[in-house]
Amino acid sequence: MSKLRTRRLPAALLACLLGVWGVSGAQAGCRDDIPDARRIGAGEFCVLGFCLYRAELWAAQPPAVPTASETPFALLLTYERSVSGERIVSTGLDEMQRLAPHPIAEATLTTWQQDMRRAFGDVSRGDELCGVYLPGHGARFYTNGKVSTEVRDPAFAQAFFGIWLDARTRAPTLRKQLLGGP
Repeated sequence: MSKLRTRRLPAALLACLLGVWGVSGAQAGCRDDIPDARRIGAGEFCVLGFCLYRAELWAAQPPAVPTASETPFALLLTYERSVSGERIVSTGLDEMQRLAPHPIAEATLTTWQQDMRRAFGDVSRGDELCGVYLPGHGARFYTNGKVSTEVRDPAFAQAFFGIWLDARTRAPTLRKQLLGGP
């Protein structure tokens, strides 16, 4: 029995290192919400040379107008560093407000903050957060392959995914890569 384990361990370790098992539970879970999903694009979000996460956009076809798309899609983030859930929420809300065409009402911000707190806890290296854009319905969020929450608010979903896909994003190179550009 121990001889069998010794033989399998190197193959399993090699498969992980080479990315043969690249489709993890989180990827499969959130991609299951998107019929005929394929990876549209991917890139890294880095600040001052420190990469925070790798992002991938999955959809049946590229979203035509990403922040008001009729195409469902999944945005998968695989973290390279530890980040507190509270930091994820506060940064997300700040960006949603910055990109909003007009000020967001305090009551709406409070509701969105509560929704995001349910969706995002603390993350560590290797953790995956995935958001699924559901046109006309809202968004569903996964943490490491398990549903964390669903937000039934189309305005929230458009504002949230706009953080990455709005033309005014703080990460224009990542946006271009996610949408299939070089």
